Amino acid sequence: MPLKILLLRHGQTQGNLERRYIGSTDQPLCIQGRAALFNRTLPPVDRIYTSPLLRCGETAAILFPNQPAEPVYDLRECSFGAFENRTYEELKDDPAYRAWLDTGGETSPPDGESKSEQKSRTLRAFHAIVSQHEAGTIALVVHGGTIMTILESLEPSHEFYRWQAENGCGYLCTWDGAGLTVETSIE
Repeated sequence: MPLKILLLRHGQTQGNLERRYIGSTDQPLCIQGRAALFNRTLPPVDRIYTSPLLRCGETAAILFPNQPAEPVYDLRECSFGAFENRTYEELKDDPAYRAWLDTGGETSPPDGESKSEQKSRTLRAFHAIVSQHEAGTIALVVHGGTIMTILESLEPSHEFYRWQAENGCGYLCTWDGAGLTVETSIE
């Protein structure tokens, strides 16, 4: 029996509501974000892994009450450096921001992390986790960028933006030891 993996994005934060880059900014869920997570029906899971950021731990506690979650440092979102906690409107005239956008986010924001740096650590963490499981179902309660990175790298389409997930949503996947197949969306 293959390993099933729920890739779930954390619930909404105030920064999400305000459309801010909150990659490494450690924000809790906002009231609306918490409320939207209650009464969700998800498949049972054997083990839960989260990003170490507060919003992911809070999401896991609501979605999987009475089940411990293991924070994994390298599942955190990309650090946006000097762009952290700022909006497009606040940044749109900044030459460094324009240059970063022109590369499709491939380069590092000032004092931030490049897409390749984030990808390397995320995949290292993912492979360490799945190597501990032969079958069953696990959940990774993480960030939108983390989900897109995993699926871009391990799902056959190799598309990044195809895998954008709304807050509190994600994908149920099957891991065959080499790649992921997305079975269904979790909305």
